[in-house]
Amino acid sequence: MNHYLDLFLSYLVVEKGLTRNTLEAYSRDVGGYVSFLEGGGCREPSQVRSTHVSSYLGSLKDSGLAPRSRARALSSIRMFHRFLLREGYAADNPTAIIESPRMPGKLPHVLSPVEVEALLLAPSGDECIDLRDRAMLELLYATGLRVSELVSLRLSDLNLVAGYLMTSGKGEKERLVPVGESAAKVLADYLLHARKSLDRGGESRFLFLSRLGGKMSRQSFWNIIKKRALQAGIRRDISPHTLRHSFATHLLENGADLRSVQLMLGHADLSTTQIYTHISRERLKRLHQELHPRG
Repeated sequence: MNHYLDLFLSYLVVEKGLTRNTLEAYSRDVGGYVSFLEGGGCREPSQVRSTHVSSYLGSLKDSGLAPRSRARALSSIRMFHRFLLREGYAADNPTAIIESPRMPGKLPHVLSPVEVEALLLAPSGDECIDLRDRAMLELLYATGLRVSELVSLRLSDLNLVAGYLMTSGKGEKERLVPVGESAAKVLADYLLHARKSLDRGGESRFLFLSRLGGKMSRQSFWNIIKKRALQAGIRRDISPHTLRHSFATHLLENGADLRSVQLMLGHADLSTTQIYTHISRERLKRLHQELHPRG
């Protein structure tokens, strides 16, 4: 079965043009499934039945994996079996009758405008690291980028004069995202007074650099945002995606149309963006309950 897994991953690279992070996720999800099948005696796609798929999903549940993660694993496995069927390696798709795990009705966490303001002001010093962190936080909230997109930005992707940046999202799809005046001003300050000092070799093409002058990693920025959140007095757990959620929610609350927000976020499907309309409604309900005399 590992032979078919290699063929599938090659297909994802050549035909789908997936990013390395997405490819690694598929490799983990389908790799675990293939190991399970081989442990059960399945050596060929023709031997796999829907009961094998159900048993594997059951093992993931027993191991404590969350419904969302199990649903992602099933989605990867579905694509694997569709590939096998389309290429003629299998005669049927054993995932066709498998239902996805029931997802909890949990909405993404967002920060209030006051919390966002506090977070953006947390790196208040004049050191290079403070200027860099302030620029990264401002840009993340101004554009709603994914953290992988943020740390992968190159100097050539940014046009402060025109007020936009170019980024490559999932599936290497490029999109143009506007950069507001506040973020542009902070970015210009970072480029003028900090980045040259961080780029010790003077040859890096990346916009944001680590203390040692290398490309900023996703994990490093996760640590930065948690550190700055504590400085801002935000005690609940937040991540880079929290600012992305806040970006979309605040836009909709201030009258932006759903289609425009979809384009800025880089969502392939409008239904993915619609979750933020639910967040806005839930926040209005909570405000009514908290503030109205008969709420």
